[in-house]
Amino acid sequence: MDELRVENGAVSEQFIVIKIGDEQYGINIAYVDNIVRMQQITRVPKVAPYINGVINLRGIVVPVMSLRLKMGLPADEFTKATRIIILKLENQGTVGVIVDEVREVITLDSEQIEKVSSDTQNEKVNFVQSVGKANGGLVSILDLNAVATEKE
Repeated sequence: MDELRVENGAVSEQFIVIKIGDEQYGINIAYVDNIVRMQQITRVPKVAPYINGVINLRGIVVPVMSLRLKMGLPADEFTKATRIIILKLENQGTVGVIVDEVREVITLDSEQIEKVSSDTQNEKVNFVQSVGKANGGLVSILDLNAVATEKE
């Protein structure tokens, strides 16, 4: 079956659609380890402002960051829909990101994804690696390595 995908030139990937503010973003499902409800976050002194602290997830201490603050948006307002997505990244290890809402899982073919040019100075755009076309709308696909990097 993989051979058919290569012959057609369409490689499909799955993304979790999340909401941050009024925007929809996609996270490649390959990096998602877990999605948990909002819980008590233990503060850690002298860390970057977008790092909320750490949580204990089944005996593992996981740093948690606010995507809103990292992207320069207003601080998080925690609701019943707020979730922490636990990501397993190659260079940064395990990290949790706070999102306003988890919407759905979508599957996009390579033809439905367009790369975003990176010649802009807008920091929020630098976190977006591509844009996917799904369900009649657009979903900005996050570059998780850029999001998790410690650069200010």
